Amino acid sequence: MPGLNRRSYADAVEVLAAGDKDLARIVERFGAPSLVSRPSGFATLVSIIFEQQVSLASAKATFDKVALLLPEFTEHRYLELSDETLRTAGVSRQKIRYTRLVAEAILEGALPIRSLARKSDAQVRELLTAITGLGNWTADVYLMIALRRPDLWPIGDLALVKAVVSVKRLGDKPDAHTLEQLGERYRPYRSVATSIFWRHYLHS
Repeated sequence: MPGLNRRSYADAVEVLAAGDKDLARIVERFGAPSLVSRPSGFATLVSIIFEQQVSLASAKATFDKVALLLPEFTEHRYLELSDETLRTAGVSRQKIRYTRLVAEAILEGALPIRSLARKSDAQVRELLTAITGLGNWTADVYLMIALRRPDLWPIGDLALVKAVVSVKRLGDKPDAHTLEQLGERYRPYRSVATSIFWRHYLHS
């Protein structure tokens, strides 16, 4: 399944800005967002799990501490770390469990993480969310930043919701159906629209 590259991403930003005056204002005011990309694989999935319900800075600090404990960030090496060692690095008990389950799923073949790029968004989501602790948000973010898929709309992301409410002047927090319907106008580049809304959130 093809992912975005810098050129197609920039083209998508132009298309979205031309079709939505609110997105155009964000791009004009703050500049076009850059394509955010991380290597696909276990380490990136762990970093996204660490980002669940905490700030990006806090998650990165924890990830960096764990990475220093490993000669290489692989599922084999990760499972060799004790729970106590991971807790000392700042990993919560829940996230220790979730990340261990991911490592085990990869090693057992239940999560073929190295071939996810060849699968559809729906197939990737099904494989990831089958693992305890990995919900739609985690799957969406992995699809967006590791596989660079163009059409994800992670309505479970608080930053996206806050930005949409502000930019679209929605007043109260919209329900899931309202958010889904709003996102339809940005197909087939909802991932890029999300990045533009995130840019508004980060600068507001």
